[in-house]
Amino acid sequence: MEFKINNLGEINTGSISQSSGNGKIIATINGKQHSIQIISLKNSILEFILDNSYKTAKILEYGSANIKILIDGEEIDIKKHSKLTEVLEKSTALGGASLGENKLLSQIPGRVVSIMLKVGDQVKKGDSIIVLESMKMQVAVKSHKEGKIRDIKVKVGDTVSRNDIVALIE
Repeated sequence: MEFKINNLGEINTGSISQSSGNGKIIATINGKQHSIQIISLKNSILEFILDNSYKTAKILEYGSANIKILIDGEEIDIKKHSKLTEVLEKSTALGGASLGENKLLSQIPGRVVSIMLKVGDQVKKGDSIIVLESMKMQVAVKSHKEGKIRDIKVKVGDTVSRNDIVALIE
């Protein structure tokens, strides 16, 4: 997996090399192996030992593309799947939806896991409306324009194809 820590401005690579059921993980980050021992995860606070050093991390925000966390008092913004995010952002910006159409289209095929808003809600351009899951990743379908949700064409659990209409915005 590729990820970008905005504070550092560089793209990193990471993968789980080895994992046991008791919270011990060997992770490879930028080609270097690290030992991680999960101590606890409660109320969005993760306690762990990274290479023999105790750490705490609190999840401040969690989205389909970004995670904002506080690690040992330092706020870090992590952009997950940076290449995929760039492709999705470009496809949303270049799609036919920007031509004033009311149709909000899915950018990817997937299963609807969450509907963030309801009919009648006001939205701004870029607001997340529906979350899709595809290949164990969650991707938000965001509003392509400002307006009011006129109709939501899907429900949680539905499967959609790429470019299916998921909502109407007037």
